[in-house]
Amino acid sequence: MTVIKPPQRINADSKNHKVLLAGSIEMGKAENWQKDIEGHFKNKPNFILLNPRRDDWDSSWEQTFENPNFYQQVHWELNALEKADTIIMYLCPETKSPISLLELGLYANSKKLLICCPTGFWRKGNVEIIADKFNIPFYETIEQLLKKHF
Repeated sequence: MTVIKPPQRINADSKNHKVLLAGSIEMGKAENWQKDIEGHFKNKPNFILLNPRRDDWDSSWEQTFENPNFYQQVHWELNALEKADTIIMYLCPETKSPISLLELGLYANSKKLLICCPTGFWRKGNVEIIADKFNIPFYETIEQLLKKHF
């Protein structure tokens, strides 16, 4: 298994299955659930995990179009959504995750999504209805999702 994080380039030509770890990242609120998933895949060589949780993220970066670091991060995430074969979306109950909800809307009809949305997420009902409408597999826990699909 290989992990690619921003700003590393994502090779679209790879024959390995690319899995994007989309969802809650809000620093200080969201647990580092991506690390747990990396552990699950550590002995699976045919997978590339696209993990947007940037190691060198600086919370002082202004989140504007003009900020090159922020622009690079958002652009990387948009490319990862396009290039991923599978998108695991985890919505952490301690967060609002508005960008993740935007991404859910953008990719609801893509047939790439797997959603994990535990009880307590503030818009779980909305997420469940979208999952039902677009036949997106929906799970209460990451463990259930990983067991079923990987």
